[in-house]
Amino acid sequence: MGLAEQIKQKALELGFDLVGITDASPIEAKQVELLAGWLKAGCAGRTSYMHRNFEKRIDPAKLLENAQSVICVGLNYTPSKTQPKRAEPDAPTGRVANYAQYEDYHSFIKKQLRKLTEFIISIANENVKFKICVDSVPLAERALAARAGLGFIGKNHMLISPVLGQQIFLGEIITDLKLETDKPIAGNCSDCNKCIEACPTGALRADGQFDADKCISYLTIEYKGEIPAELAEKIGDRLFGCDECVLACPYQESAPVCKNRQFKFYSDRDQLNLQNVLNLGAEDFKTQFADSVIKRLGLDRLKRNARICLANKNRPK
Repeated sequence: MGLAEQIKQKALELGFDLVGITDASPIEAKQVELLAGWLKAGCAGRTSYMHRNFEKRIDPAKLLENAQSVICVGLNYTPSKTQPKRAEPDAPTGRVANYAQYEDYHSFIKKQLRKLTEFIISIANENVKFKICVDSVPLAERALAARAGLGFIGKNHMLISPVLGQQIFLGEIITDLKLETDKPIAGNCSDCNKCIEACPTGALRADGQFDADKCISYLTIEYKGEIPAELAEKIGDRLFGCDECVLACPYQESAPVCKNRQFKFYSDRDQLNLQNVLNLGAEDFKTQFADSVIKRLGLDRLKRNARICLANKNRPK
């Protein structure tokens, strides 16, 4: 078994559901053009970090000297469809995006990728350098994952695995080790527009552009300040994030549930009591969400979202 195959087998043993390898060359010119055009059109909202480090974002070799390969992994986070009954069935609640019902994926994936690098060092018999990337590093990870054969990019700009659907966390190891690469898989959305039709705010435009300023995930997580009233109404009871475009995808209908038992799932976080959120103090917030991506939002914005959800629930039909 070759080195690349040993690495991929180990990644699967560590609990990842997908793994592929691509070279460390820049992403394809078409993807660069799309990203540059999106930023120039002002569709990134107030995410100023997207405008920084553009050259690094499109070229993994700028993140590690002498980079040769990128090992791309995917972790399925589709939750079980069966949820426990609520202790307070009549209490007003706000929905939490599926990915935030797990422990913080950044920490979990980094830990598993470190184990993978340790394994690579043990079998490579040479001084190997690595750069571990999980979301927070400027890197066009979906484009690289597609090039490594993990899936294809859909009309909602998410990576789609024909087997696992769209609810996939991504992670990468950039290395100076030259490895055999995988080929992209064939796939596209064809004439399906279900994700575009499912978007509550029209953030997924018919022309294929994504307008972050209208995206409920962006508004409830990234946006600072008061959310414009016309958009706040469309947020409904979504307290943190939005899954509408993802769940509308036909590939998601038959997607298997997350099988990684090491990746901690909180079944009681799918919906949160809105009044409890409004009553939270700073220390209680830190304690309750210490291992959750919700902590990155901060208490003030979580309460802002709770007030919006309550107002929408009390709005005349």
